[in-house]
Parts: sequence; structure tokens; C-alpha cells
Amino acid sequence: MSVTSQARRVVAPVARPLRRAAVGLRTRGWAPHSHLFVEQEAAEWVLSYEARQLTRIATLLGVELGPRGWARGVAGQSIFHLSQFTLLLHDFDRADNNLGLAYFHGRPGTPGMPEFDACFDTMRRRHAEIARIQVTNREMEALVRSTGIAEGKVHRIPIGIDTAVFRPRDDASRRAARARFELPESAFVVGSFQKDGVGWGDGLEPKLIKGPDVLLAVAERVAAQVPELHVLLTGPSRGYVRAGLDRLGIPYRHAFLPDVDAVAEVYPTIDLCLVASRDEGGPRAVLESMATCVPLVTTRVGQAADLVRHGENGWMVEPEDVDGLVEWALHVAGAPSADLEPVLAAGRATAEDTSYDALRPRWRALLDGFVTLPDA
Repeated sequence: MSVTSQARRVVAPVARPLRRAAVGLRTRGWAPHSHLFVEQEAAEWVLSYEARQLTRIATLLGVELGPRGWARGVAGQSIFHLSQFTLLLHDFDRADNNLGLAYFHGRPGTPGMPEFDACFDTMRRRHAEIARIQVTNREMEALVRSTGIAEGKVHRIPIGIDTAVFRPRDDASRRAARARFELPESAFVVGSFQKDGVGWGDGLEPKLIKGPDVLLAVAERVAAQVPELHVLLTGPSRGYVRAGLDRLGIPYRHAFLPDVDAVAEVYPTIDLCLVASRDEGGPRAVLESMATCVPLVTTRVGQAADLVRHGENGWMVEPEDVDGLVEWALHVAGAPSADLEPVLAAGRATAEDTSYDALRPRWRALLDGFVTLPDA
């Protein structure tokens, strides 16, 4: 054990009570469960965005929010974790708080993902100490309920979309975006907007649940029939895919963006949004592409399985179905725009029905009894 680790083991048992006592002085007089604290993983760009949206919704519902950074010191309040990993991977102390969490994805038994097993085991053993769980799709809802948790604690609320930011593209926005990202007007551009490498570095080791190997297999076969195929990538840790595209000789651009809202600026550039994942909580790209009226071809993962109606508002195949992904990607590439328009319009309607504002009643139901809500 390192000196640093030894020091932490000595200091932590003392530091935690001192920190809680200091915060307790500042929160003296607060009614029980009168304030909501939103916890997130600092490095997670999507979870930071979801934290911002939950904070906005809670404010609109009249919830009193606790200051950021205080959650680990308070007692008798309400703490919602935007990831199961910030709570269930630790030996948490309930401290009379109402504890809630988002359980986006993570089936136990997933190869190479032991943290999924650890989270599920903790939830199974300690579900009585958890007051609320948000799941984004039916599959995760069934998994969480299999622990025996009380029915009223589990709320299915998809990862939403801001339809005011993610707007339908048009010819002008397409031309401007192509110029900005230096993509040919005549190219057929496939977008892949997710983190699919391990860690936060170059991402040369593939994160297989995100399907980067499937993405490359599809790109190779589509490129054989669509000569001017280009790929647009966003997100960190895309080294494995970039190396694969280099090897295949497929032109690509990798856009580094400052935040999730900026992702809306790349959608007018692309002709197809491709999701090749094996497992997902969202993915966000499902609603992002629908909201921007970009054709979507996805595997049946996460909330895609609940939201996509094959051939009506997008196209969906089973995970690892390279043949199916290629088939529908080529369908989009070869279809007249008039044939795609009804699908794109239906996708936009799905996005509007799943906007953050449309989901506000579901969040109110989750927060009711978890934290103090003003009378309706």
C-alpha cells in the first residue's frame, strides 16, 4: 500500500465527521429533507449536463437546492446521485438522508466490467436504504426490480433532449456545418458521437460495450458501396476508431467540442447517425438525431429499444448485427429525400415527446416524497 493510501485510511475516518459537523453548523435549522443535493462524477460530460437539467427541473418545481460540494457532509436531507457509481461502489453512509440514484446501464456479468457486478450486488443487498432510482429504459427497470426493491421507488425517466437547442437542420445549416468541419458537399457523412475507448486518454483500447469494432466493420462495408463516405467523430477517447478508419482508408474528422450543447452544431453536417453499441443507458444520440431530423440507424440498446419504432421514426437492429446496420445505412444512403421525410418528422415528434420539459411530470413523481415539494 502506498504512503498516500495509508494516509487516506488514517485521515478519512477523522475527516468525514469533521466535514459533516462543519456543514451541519451551516444547515442547522433546515427542516428534514427540505433540500435536494445533486451529486455527479466530475469528469463525466454527459452526467454534468444531466445534473444541470435536473437542477433546472427541480428549481421549476420549487425544490430548495443544497449548495454544490456539501452533499457528503449533510444529514437528514435528500441526495440524488446522477450515476450509480458515485454511491454503490462505495461503502456509503446513509446518515438519515434520502438517497436516490440514476441507474442508466450496467448488466451484471458484462465481460470486462466488474464494476457492474459490484453495483448490482450493493443494490441487491442494500435496496432498503435507497429511496429512489431513476432508470432510463424497460430493460434496466426489470433489472432493478429483480432486487426486490419496493415498486414505488423505481421511476422510468428517459435521458431527455432540449429541443430548443437541438433543432431541425435545413440546407443553410448543412452548408455552414460542412464548411466549418471541412467536409465535402458531395460526401455521404456518417456521424458517431460517443466515447468508445477505455479511460480518458487516447482511447486506443476499445470499450467493447460501445461497439467500436462493430462501427468499423459497418464503415468498411458501407465504404465499399458508397465511394465518398466520410465519418465525423466527436467525444474523447476515440483512438481505436480513428486508427481503424486510418487502416481502412476511410476519411474522417474528429471534432473536439466544449459541451453537450455544442454537439447540436455537428448534426446538420451528417447524413446518418449510426449507433453500434452493445449496451447503453441512452444513448443521447437517439434523441439528438431525431430532434435534428437526421436519419438514425441504431442497435436495440437502452432507451433506443423503447423509443425507436423500426421504419417509422428510425431503423433498429439487434446488437452486433453488422449485416442489418449495413443494410439500413445503405437504405438511407440510397433513398430519395422524400422517402425519408416521414421518418424524420416522426422522429422529431418522438423527441418533442421526450424533451426535458415534457418529462417534468415524471421527475415530479420521483421527487414527491423524496424531497419537500411545494403544494401543487
